Amino acid sequence: MNERSNALLGLYQALITEVKSQFAEDNTMTAKNLFKSVTQGKEYLRLKEQAKEDELALVEQFLKRDIASFLREQNADSLSHSPSVIAMENTLWHWLSEITDRSQVEWHELTQDFKHHGYYQSGDIVSQGIMVCTNCGHEMSIEFPGIVPDCPECDHEEFTREPLTP
Repeated sequence: MNERSNALLGLYQALITEVKSQFAEDNTMTAKNLFKSVTQGKEYLRLKEQAKEDELALVEQFLKRDIASFLREQNADSLSHSPSVIAMENTLWHWLSEITDRSQVEWHELTQDFKHHGYYQSGDIVSQGIMVCTNCGHEMSIEFPGIVPDCPECDHEEFTREPLTP
């Protein structure tokens, strides 16, 4: 490797150290939040000054990949992230939603729709319904209370909720 490559690699390693440090301070941060936070820090700005545009784009791709890998590694020991536990939890919530009086749930969700003026952002909590991305129209079925994720199709953050059918 040449001197320039070594310098860029050193700056990239400083970014990864920053990711680990920020996650240690707040282990509830998502990959998207970590990426935003790190790319607004001084280490990233130093890298941005030295890297060419195509090198910076590559660094951002690697950073997203490495943050996702780091979070998977951190959550690997957690039983709540086990595929078996997640499948069992989803099945249980599905069964409960099947026996629930959906009209009562819909009344509750309707009041939430009014509070949100019809639009939900990723990170909002919703209990049931079909979330439709306002950017690409992708539909996500939400069967139990949880945080609305970014759109898996286009990474957009705004949704509308379709009403439940009784």
